[in-house]
Amino acid sequence: MSDGGGRRRRRPGTGALIRLAVLVAAVGAVVTMVAGGTGVGSGAADEVDPVGSGPPVAPSSVAPVETPSSVAVSPSPAPPVLQEPGSIPSTGPGRFGYDDRTGPVLGTAGDLRRYRVAVESGAGVDTGEFALAVRTALAGPGSWVDGGRLRLRQVERSARHDFTVYLATAGTAGRMCAAGGVDIRVGGRPYTSCRAPGKVIINLDRWRLSVPHFVEADVPLSLYRTYVVNHEVGHELGNRHERCPGRGKPAPVMMQQTLFLKGCVANPWPYLDGRRYAGPPL
Repeated sequence: MSDGGGRRRRRPGTGALIRLAVLVAAVGAVVTMVAGGTGVGSGAADEVDPVGSGPPVAPSSVAPVETPSSVAVSPSPAPPVLQEPGSIPSTGPGRFGYDDRTGPVLGTAGDLRRYRVAVESGAGVDTGEFALAVRTALAGPGSWVDGGRLRLRQVERSARHDFTVYLATAGTAGRMCAAGGVDIRVGGRPYTSCRAPGKVIINLDRWRLSVPHFVEADVPLSLYRTYVVNHEVGHELGNRHERCPGRGKPAPVMMQQTLFLKGCVANPWPYLDGRRYAGPPL
């Protein structure tokens, strides 16, 4: 048979037929993929098991790509409370309400000292909350009971006790401290807290406001409260004032941190790393 040009047309060989068949099959597969929505960009490559050991992964089970709007952003931590807002009574009636609960024994060994907790009427502080803050300070870790020679326990008002922790307005604290032989005035006004025989007296102004050099250094109010409790209870336990051992070092708890830090760093604990931490005697 001629091709219209007078030449005889050759039949295609077997190899050519095979190549043609492969080409047709490939074109058909591409057409089928496009028609079925599995073309380039459809994610088909991510939906097929690469080793053929399992069924294709359903599109609905593929994790969505996180966009900037869907990425979870951790909120910034709240800044520490440095002072409590609101007005503070400068004086009160000198009457106290007691937290009439018996607390757990703090410490594992040593003499047991029992204490009560009281808040002056009209101070605006819940006796239970104050008692919990006192217990937290005295429990540690890092408190006076860590030495293994002392235990402490809160008792109710009518129980036998060794001392009482009072929260009093500045005016009442000034009178109570003066009666115990301690002048807490700075600039003519009751400023610090004190210890009188059998009495640990915390000034409400300091409990609510801390002190300026702590506030300027962003020292949390909770740390100041822990310090002032451990400092005044330290006096009740027979400890005297100490000095800063060196710039940049933790301040000893018996240092007068309410008045100054002298280059030391605020520290509320008498024990650090399980060992009694002290500075040079004043």
